Amino acid sequence: MKDSHFIPHWQLDGAGSIGRIGLLTPDFDPVPESEMWAMAPPGVSTHASRVPWNRITRSFADPPHVDTATELLAGLTPHVIVYAFTGSSYVLSAEADDSLRARLEKRARGIPVVLTAPAASEALRILGVHRLALIHPPWFSEEVNADGRDYFGSRGMKVVYCARMTPARPFTEVPPAEVYAWTKANVPQDAEGVFIGGNGLRAIGVIQALEDTLGRPVLTANQVALLRGVERARRWKKIASLGAAPPEPA
Repeated sequence: MKDSHFIPHWQLDGAGSIGRIGLLTPDFDPVPESEMWAMAPPGVSTHASRVPWNRITRSFADPPHVDTATELLAGLTPHVIVYAFTGSSYVLSAEADDSLRARLEKRARGIPVVLTAPAASEALRILGVHRLALIHPPWFSEEVNADGRDYFGSRGMKVVYCARMTPARPFTEVPPAEVYAWTKANVPQDAEGVFIGGNGLRAIGVIQALEDTLGRPVLTANQVALLRGVERARRWKKIASLGAAPPEPA
């Protein structure tokens, strides 16, 4: 005999019942998508559109591939689309961010688009970080690394340290222990905060450990992109706690 008072309990099934995040990411890169899933709360789903890329940093932002990928994402009506490629802003400069965002939002039929580097700039501003240490992946070229220093300098910050992890290597998964040890060993005392750039560098797992060790805020590319996406989507308030997450703008 069945219990007439039985109330079924549904297990989590990955449904984006609260909100959906669209994600633009290079075709070979698994990191932004998996980090977004790790940070987002139950009820927020992530859906990636893979963008073919010829490994030239500047070209990732060029039509037609990223535009087509944006249009495809718009078809599932996410509440925000995250452009998970920090290097584009670095090499194109801060002045190009607005035009790139406007172009992609037009292709997305008005869905908000978040770029990683401007999201990092805003988060650092809210946290009051003026003296910044930049850590970049070991596959960044010296030119892109220098462009990153110039980018944040143009955003009003003094970059007191800027380097790519060594040894240099092609794109690969970097163990969290290596990210932690390298950052701990190289961030100077006069840095007020740290930004670990590069959406393909898996780093959210070391944020809290680094903040506990360094005593300063540590931000990462996919973390700030998600936080900015949450603010722009205006659909949900709470996400997984990861380090010194910047407060919502007043």
